[in-house]
Amino acid sequence: MPSNTSAIAELPHAQRERLAFIDFSLQYFGHISRQELIQRFATGLAASTRDFATYRELAPDNLLLDHQFKRYRRTDRFAALFSHDPQVILNSLSLGFGDGIATAVTPSAHCVNAVNLIHPQPDIIAGLTRAIHNQYPVEAEYVSVTSGQKKRLLVPHAIVNNGHRWHVRAYDCDSQSFRDFVCTRFIRVTAVDRALANRERAEQDALWQQQVCLTLIPHPGLPNSRAIALDYAMQDGRKEVTIRAALAAYLLRYWQVDCSPGAQITGQGCQLALANPEILGSIDSAHLAPGAGRAPH
Repeated sequence: MPSNTSAIAELPHAQRERLAFIDFSLQYFGHISRQELIQRFATGLAASTRDFATYRELAPDNLLLDHQFKRYRRTDRFAALFSHDPQVILNSLSLGFGDGIATAVTPSAHCVNAVNLIHPQPDIIAGLTRAIHNQYPVEAEYVSVTSGQKKRLLVPHAIVNNGHRWHVRAYDCDSQSFRDFVCTRFIRVTAVDRALANRERAEQDALWQQQVCLTLIPHPGLPNSRAIALDYAMQDGRKEVTIRAALAAYLLRYWQVDCSPGAQITGQGCQLALANPEILGSIDSAHLAPGAGRAPH
């Protein structure tokens, strides 16, 4: 927190929440208007004007008023007034943020999440979400397992939690294709001031736009299939899941769905099997699905 932490702490709680919303919107969307603040908190015009005036007193270099569009825009000198916790940021962006957006997560000694160990840096998420929200490319320093660190020109359009980590779906200008990039592997993200080409837009990401239906059944190797049917609220021993073709492989891997012909996997914890394995030919990164590469018996 900056040196004016004490000044923020002396403000009423409700106003701190509104200032945090202004701060969050500037950082992750790049702009905010008085009307957005009014709609979000059901305040009046005079109150929102006071909030923006207070914010400018606390952080005069963070925003500029765009008179043409009647909204405040983030400046290149922006320095966040509030510490936005990465887990809160991503959950808020994916679920819709509520009051307390700037509140950090306090772990409980009695309720432990042992899965969410990896969180991207807030500045990286901010750079990507601004690009998505305002539809412009980014120049990124990215480290991959195969090619190491290199510069990439990307056009991001969605941030996704695949169950294990966060990645961004983006058009890669080098390969001229839509691909997934792991958010924690970005070193730097810089905005590129140019309009998007039609081929770079999310609407042209065929696997993102396409919906596929996965038919899941209890694994035939289990002795009591009813328990699994109850776990997943199956109807007549089946569960139909409709999902984007770009994300289907992640779901199959996360739920450890046996996708081999005839459900061949044994002794590896698979409780589900894919009843329509032919659908694998229509999804992205099908090799990630358990057993997808196995030959039939």
